[in-house]
Order: sequence, then C-alpha cells, then structure tokens
Amino acid sequence: MSRTGFDEMYDSTKAVRPHYIGYQQWLAEQNAAAMQARREEAEMIFRRVGITFAVYGAQDEDGAGTERLIPFDLIPRIIPAHEWKAMQDGLVQRVTALNRFLDDVYHGQEILRAGVIEADQVLRNAQFRPEMMGVTVPGKVYSHISGVDIVRAPNAQGQGEYYVLEDNLRVPSGVSYMIEDRKMMMRLFPDLFARNRVAPVAHYPDLLLETLRAMAPAGLNEPTVVVLTPGMYNSAYFEHAFLAQQMGVELVEGQDLFMKDDFIYMRTTRGPRRVDVIYRRVDDDFLDPQAFRRDSTLGCAGLLQAYRSGNVAVCNAIGTGVADDKSIYPYVPAMIEFYLGEKPILSNVPTYQCRKPEDLQYTLAHLPELVVKEVHGAGGYGMLVGPAASKAEIEAFRQVLQANPAGYIAQPTLTLSTCPTYVDSGIAPRHIDLRPFVLSGKQVQMVPGGLTRVALKEGSLVVNSSQGGGTKDTWILESNDAPPPGAGVGQSRFEAQWLRAMT
Repeated sequence: MSRTGFDEMYDSTKAVRPHYIGYQQWLAEQNAAAMQARREEAEMIFRRVGITFAVYGAQDEDGAGTERLIPFDLIPRIIPAHEWKAMQDGLVQRVTALNRFLDDVYHGQEILRAGVIEADQVLRNAQFRPEMMGVTVPGKVYSHISGVDIVRAPNAQGQGEYYVLEDNLRVPSGVSYMIEDRKMMMRLFPDLFARNRVAPVAHYPDLLLETLRAMAPAGLNEPTVVVLTPGMYNSAYFEHAFLAQQMGVELVEGQDLFMKDDFIYMRTTRGPRRVDVIYRRVDDDFLDPQAFRRDSTLGCAGLLQAYRSGNVAVCNAIGTGVADDKSIYPYVPAMIEFYLGEKPILSNVPTYQCRKPEDLQYTLAHLPELVVKEVHGAGGYGMLVGPAASKAEIEAFRQVLQANPAGYIAQPTLTLSTCPTYVDSGIAPRHIDLRPFVLSGKQVQMVPGGLTRVALKEGSLVVNSSQGGGTKDTWILESNDAPPPGAGVGQSRFEAQWLRAMT
C-alpha cells in the first residue's frame, strides 16, 4: 500500500475533486469570523441538548467521572452517489455473510467442519455463547444493527480504496451523532442544503423501529419494543435515550423488567406490560444474572429462558460478538465466498494473526511499522500504533505481546484519507473514517452515509471519541438531475421542514 495520503477534497494536483467543487466555492465565500461564530453556536447547542459521552477512567477535579462533548466539525465529508452505491452493495454482502456465519456456528457449524475456520477459533472464543446452541432466532438474523468501520487509503496504484477496518455487531454506537450532526448542519447552513441534493438520514429511527418490529414473535400485530440501557452512567446513554424517544418506545433498565411464565414484562404505572422486542444496549455478560454474571444488576433474571422459548426477541442477538471479534475478522472474506459464493466487494485490511508463529515473528520484527490490536479490544484502547509510539512504549508492548500472542492481531499502518477540518490554527487536513449503520430485518437496508469520525490531533490516526476524536456530517451527494436515495421518506418529513424553517 502506498504511503502517499489520499485527500477527500483535493486530488494529487491540488485540484478540487468534482463532487466538492460546489462546496469549495461556497466555503471560499464565507467570512472567517462568521464561521467561528457558528462553531461556537454548535458547541453551545450540543451542550444545551446534552449530547455528551462519559469518559471511563477520566475524572474531574472533584474525583467524579467526566462527560465531554464530542467535537463537531463544520466541514462535511462528501461522497458521490456512485461511490456510495458500491460501498452499500459491499456492506449488504458483508453483513449478510456475517449473519449466515452466526446462524451456522450456533447450529450446523458447516464452516468449521469444512475447515475454513479452525473450530477452536470459534468455540473457545470468549464471545462464543454455548447457551445459544440450537436456539432459533427470528429470520435467522443475529446482528440487526451493524456498525461497519470503513477507511479509505491508497492502494498499490496510489488510488484511494475503501477497506473494512472492523465489524461492530454487539452494541454498535454513534448513530445518534450522525443524526444530530445533520440537524446541526441544516440549522447552521440551510443555504447549503437548498443548493445541494444531500441524501437524507433523518428516517433512520423509522427504519430501526421497522427492523425491530419485524423480529417480534409471530402473531403480534402491535409488538411492544423497548430499549434496554445500563443506565445514565453509561458512555452512550444519550444515544439510548435519543433512539427511544425518536422511535416512540420506552427506555428501560434491568430493574424495570421481570420474567414470568417464560415471558418478559415491563413494570408500568398501569401494571405489568408484556415486552416483545428488546433493543439491548447491554453486553451479553450482564443481560441475565441467572445465565451469565451472577453479580449483574443491569439485566433481567430469566431473560435467556424467555428468549430460548421464543417469547421475546433480543436485538442484537445474544452471542453475536463472536463474529466481530478481531480474531475472526481475517476470515470474513472467506465467509462471503463460503456462504454466498461471491467475491468480496469490500476488502479487508491485510492482517497478521499473532497466534500463528510466523505472523508473530513478523509482527515482533516490525512493531515500529504496525498497528497492533487486542482481539477483544474496543474504543482505541489496548493497541499500539507503531509509528506514533516511543521506543520505550514499543518495547513494553513487545513484552505484553510475547506473553499473550493469541490476544492480538497486527495490521499495516494505513495512511487514512484526510478531509479539511476546522482546527485552532484554521483549516487543515485531518484523518477520518466512516461508520455506516446497516439494519437487518426482513431486508437489509441503511440510510445513505453514516458517522464520519475525525482524528483532531495533527498526524493522529485514532478517531475514537474516547481518544479525542470528533465527528463530521457525511453527505451522499446526488447529481441535480437525480432524486436522492430515500427522498420522500426522510427528506419530505424532516429535512424539508428544516429548510422551510431556516430559509
């Protein structure tokens, strides 16, 4: 892979890419003081609305946990429609194969018997749940909400190519920021949306509710859906409350639920009410103290029993994490070929599995050049970014890696694409990634785009909000003579209302 960076807005000659020309012309006309005022307005509104996240391990001067705003950048990340179409096809293919894999490993295990994946890699994986063996889930769908992290980096020919960096299938977060970023951009810059055909995202809660209802036990005309949250101290609590409110369903905690006669009920002021679908934002280990961690107060005792009886749907399914573990990631292209008989549309990043002696040897010899990740890690923690690490950090990590090689994978340090970003010194390129959200129910669908995360520190490749990253609005830009994807669903009801109100 080439080390020459790919800029989303400018080509190698510094000419503006065609899909950015209109925006660049508009940006050149803007007053710097006015743009700064809009940055401050955005921060004020986000803070007032409470769009924050908790930082685990961080404390304020009083020793309490801290909440922070996720920095929002005013310059959108723009993707032309034809690029999005190819990416969308790849996402549908990938998530379909992952769901097939999950159904297989909890039933016939054909892929293991065929030797495509070593059985120990799955059956001894910390995320594999033996309790789910033989359990029939609605539509054979396990990951109903998937967040797939995509990066663009130069390929061998120096052209920008999209790669899947990782799959998030357990409780992927960030979609609320995608929606709120769009609302903010429309509030601050209504003229931009009057001049550009930007595909809508506001209908995501409608698609999510449709997906969840489709998973309800058979025979229910009006299934009761709830969002299960660990509580207000969880880092993504804002999102849990936001999605429940947007879908018009109850936000509940484990103490609000109970199991009786293999059914789940919710305590209400009018008495118990049966729950049919649980959109859980609680990890497997804490969902049911009778089946998993006995000390958990976050779940509902007896939930697994009701789930195995088919009387309640849990989205995402219990045991889904075995498919997004980083030790399984290298096998996804083979899954696509095994289950679908197709070549992968989206490429994986080349990956060294440190449990293999030859891969470990290579990794140890090239630590300064590689990114090394814990197979169960998330949020940018437990990893080494070789080019950004000191010699002391590299040597300390070497000891950790040698002590537990099976716990790590390594990848080349991709030169992630950059996008112009407002920073304290002005506008400068910063590295970005993209997390589209894929919904799997009766069909696989998604809103155009996703959450673009940006590494605000100069030279940094770590975009996670917990590590100082920010977010951008993501535009899927249609040509002026074509209707935007989803028009008439989200555009007419939400975006158009904003435009009328703001112009």
